[in-house]
Amino acid sequence: MSTALLGVYRPVGPTFVGGRGSRLVGDDGREYLDFTSGIGVNALGYGDATIARAIAAVLTSGVIHTSNLFRTRPAEELAKELVARSFAERVFFCNSGAEANEAAFKFARRWARERGGAEKHEIVALRGSFHGRLFGSLAATDRPAYQEPFTPLMPGVRFIPAGDEAAAREAITPERTAAVIVEPVQGEGGVRPIDPEYLRFLRALTNEAGAALIFDEVQCGLGRTGRLFAHEEAGVTPDIMTLAKPLAGGLPMGAVLVSGRIAEAIRPGDHATTFGGGPLVSSVALAVVRRIAEPAFLEAVRKRGERVREVLEPRAGRGRIVDVRGRGLMWGIELDGPAAPVVSAALERGLLITTAGERVIRLLPPLTIEPEELEEGLAVLVEVLG
Repeated sequence: MSTALLGVYRPVGPTFVGGRGSRLVGDDGREYLDFTSGIGVNALGYGDATIARAIAAVLTSGVIHTSNLFRTRPAEELAKELVARSFAERVFFCNSGAEANEAAFKFARRWARERGGAEKHEIVALRGSFHGRLFGSLAATDRPAYQEPFTPLMPGVRFIPAGDEAAAREAITPERTAAVIVEPVQGEGGVRPIDPEYLRFLRALTNEAGAALIFDEVQCGLGRTGRLFAHEEAGVTPDIMTLAKPLAGGLPMGAVLVSGRIAEAIRPGDHATTFGGGPLVSSVALAVVRRIAEPAFLEAVRKRGERVREVLEPRAGRGRIVDVRGRGLMWGIELDGPAAPVVSAALERGLLITTAGERVIRLLPPLTIEPEELEEGLAVLVEVLG
């Protein structure tokens, strides 16, 4: 099929024209069970009534955009909701996860510069990390093949292996380090949960070095692991947290949550956005956050995650499956060979899955998936994996 879209993606499968719940409908009339949820975006699935009502209310008001020259009630209410449910005292809204991480780097450097001068600017990231494709976020993304065509990128980034305390002590210093950024569960890097003990170690080390600890929860946050925020399980409080994918129910939105001490360093004009936190996306996001934050909702995610564990973990080390790892409804299945053929085989059987690297199958079904749909998808997956 010819297209006028710039070829930065290699789309597969049919053109989708409709959806309901956890299923998409192709232009061929066939239904597909979706275990990707738009790369973790469609946490409430398709055609959700909560999202539809929020959109309709904004359309009725006639105010979709005002810019951030003016205040709007939806953005204020959403910020208060996120502050009330987290460690943060202030929130900045933007349009994507990459933008959120770029803003987080700026905020951390602004804060660190006041404490240690221009030399205190380095960002430390983990091997296997993915934080976006803009010049700053790409510099902190451990994908040399993604970086090489666009160098030079933002300077001042160091990488350390996850779990390596000696490497962390060497890289994180009071003189140089502005911030350490971590995905509590690495997404694009193969769905790898970071050991809670290591997160606690990094919190102590950044405290010693006077550096900010940033948790990138763009993919693993907002209910995906069965907790509102993935870092809750480790009992660690960051200074900055970035959110995006599921935040506005499919509309483009990112957020940076910051502690009071970081917020105090930020001045008018240090950062900006034209579209971030507009009335439409903020209204939808407020409805999404309130829905996901319900204890019963999160408990259901955890129960479904345990079912995924029951089905898949016993198969680790057998046949083509090398390892199974994840939490809640975010799972990675590491194979002994390429994952792409498995994705294609599942598509032929009406199941949408995606990869997280060359040899890892990634499962990100809607958080609202029905138990029988989960069983259906797992059965197809087991079949195509042999």
